Amino acid sequence: MKRTCLLFITSLTLYSMTQAQPITPPKAAVKPKELITNGHKRTDNYYYLNERENPEVINYLKAENAYLDQVLAPVKDLQTKLFEEMKGRIKQQDESVPYKEGAYYYYTRFVTGGEYPIYCRRKGSMQGAEEIMFDGNVMAKGHNYYQIGGFEVSDNDELAIFAEDTVSRRLYTLRVKNLKTGKLYPEAIPNTEAGSFAWATDNKTLFYVKKDPQTLLGYQVYRHVLGTDSKSDVLVYEEKDNQFYMGLGRSKSKKYIEISSDHNGVATEYQLLEASKPTGHFTTFLPRQKGHEYDIVHYKDKFYVRTNWKAENFRLMEVPEGKTTDRTAWKEVIAHRPDVYLANMDVFAKHLVLGERKAGLTNIRVINQQSKADEYLDFGEPAYVAGISYNPDFNTNVLRYSYSSLTTPNSTFDYNMDTKVKTLRKQQEVLGGFDRNNYVSERFFVTARDGAKVPVSLVYRKGTKKDGSAPLLQYSYGSYGYSTDPGFSSTRLSLLDRGFIFAIAHIRGGQEMGRRWYEDGKMLKKKNTFNDFVDVSEYLTKNKYTSTDKLFAMGGSAGGLLMGAVINQAPQLYRGVVAAVPFVDVVTTMLDESIPLTTGEFEEWGNPKNKDYYDYMLSYSPYDNVEKKAYPNLLVTTGLHDSQVQYWEPAKWVAKLRVMKTDNNQLLLHTNMEAGHGGASGRFEALKEIALEYAFILNLVGERQ
Repeated sequence: MKRTCLLFITSLTLYSMTQAQPITPPKAAVKPKELITNGHKRTDNYYYLNERENPEVINYLKAENAYLDQVLAPVKDLQTKLFEEMKGRIKQQDESVPYKEGAYYYYTRFVTGGEYPIYCRRKGSMQGAEEIMFDGNVMAKGHNYYQIGGFEVSDNDELAIFAEDTVSRRLYTLRVKNLKTGKLYPEAIPNTEAGSFAWATDNKTLFYVKKDPQTLLGYQVYRHVLGTDSKSDVLVYEEKDNQFYMGLGRSKSKKYIEISSDHNGVATEYQLLEASKPTGHFTTFLPRQKGHEYDIVHYKDKFYVRTNWKAENFRLMEVPEGKTTDRTAWKEVIAHRPDVYLANMDVFAKHLVLGERKAGLTNIRVINQQSKADEYLDFGEPAYVAGISYNPDFNTNVLRYSYSSLTTPNSTFDYNMDTKVKTLRKQQEVLGGFDRNNYVSERFFVTARDGAKVPVSLVYRKGTKKDGSAPLLQYSYGSYGYSTDPGFSSTRLSLLDRGFIFAIAHIRGGQEMGRRWYEDGKMLKKKNTFNDFVDVSEYLTKNKYTSTDKLFAMGGSAGGLLMGAVINQAPQLYRGVVAAVPFVDVVTTMLDESIPLTTGEFEEWGNPKNKDYYDYMLSYSPYDNVEKKAYPNLLVTTGLHDSQVQYWEPAKWVAKLRVMKTDNNQLLLHTNMEAGHGGASGRFEALKEIALEYAFILNLVGERQ
């Protein structure tokens, strides 16, 4: 497409206007592009906004940012106050609970004023001398964005692979550091996958996943020998199907290097190589088969396999080494249960630990491998989230797990699986006078229009009236089987302390209620996700938790798609909506296989080259269904370098809404010109984006303090 140097007149006007002049929103130029699929014609007036290098596009995004600043100028002080308030709750000099792996105890810590974590270790005990492996604050200097994408220490404890991203495009550069000397090796391997690397036992051979810089899909595994030119690295595995996502790592037993290929909701396949034989060939654990998903944990001479083979909610099997491809050799350990979803597992010498979901809540089940006695840990709150933490040692009777709730800060526990004694190792310290007893959480079910029972978790400050007068923020995600659990957030206190109720609708598309909950919220059943959210909103207003003039909604990424769909369906229900990095141009994106994530998500949304899926997706795609009608106040956020949802989707959506909507409500677009999908990388800088969202919401209910 021919690029033009013509700048938006409205953009220039916006930059030059004085405070005395009216605030005029920018308007993107209309440049119709005809799109034909399955014989159906669409016209996209803003397709050209995908030209990231076009000065006209960049100036439009900057003009929208300037417009937002002017509209929200009355609450600029509030935004600053919110930021300082949220920052003030964070213990600046903090440290994680250490874990022992090999001869060392590993932990992270933060220093006062530091944006980034410092990764440390001590040999033998926590009384040993501290060794700083990576200081994120030093490494981030000179970068507007910085992220360490995991690290892996060699078997001799002397070397560490790590990955770093300085753009927020999720294309990481792999580096190697000598932890004894502090020196970096000359290797700087670009376009790798974060966290997907592993050492062989020889302490000089490593494996890593290479990504396609266009699609951002990991598709190749290479073997690299330390000190050699990466151009001579050996390709050891290539994923030919671009619908699969790849990962790589060492097994808990350290015996195997594992390559995983996963097509969400469709199939899984593992390739294994003994770490002591780095020049050997990877072998397939079990060939992929459509509909079969599995996870594995190696222990001694066998594998534990979490599998959905003849088990929708998954069951647990075991199989000897050498017989993994023969499913007749698989032995059932935990049978399938229609009301319990087996989410994950961990294996110890004497115990088996399962992460389960039942009736929308997480549970941790501990089984004694010798006596077969089992128990569920008791958490004692109506809405919470508990999960198995990192436990690298087989030979221990202590389970580390995490816990939090809507009123309980993030906590780390050690649980003695023999004595049944829990020990709280650390609870997030919330400064500023936080007292969990000042807050109340509730959990209940809402009957959706088709009879489905949708769990709802909510929290509010004691004394908040439930007579319809309280403002309420309703949050959901509802895609990919990702569950939105009722965990703690210190930033959320800024809303609760100003009288807000916060509600999580655990809608279909997530996996809170088991695998069927996910299956009923994807593909040709995707509208259940949107209907559930709207039905919960109607319940909350009908039952006086709030009223339509004080009900707000928020969601990000696929949750941003949710926001776009519900304001097309029921705009009258909401006073304001925050759509963060929203996936709103569903049809066009899913037709473009060069865009990151597209091919891997055909089994989530459908392939629009198939007319049935095209018609269905077209019927709910937020961008395609913008109409001439009144919409709620809307704040849309994005990142110029977003690797998950490209910035042009929200930009096009806002541009189209500007000319179509019939109301005078606020329509604001904020583009982070330095970051991507996750926003700013620093722990404090990220708070500024939350402060912006909260200031937008609070302004609409007349809160300026």
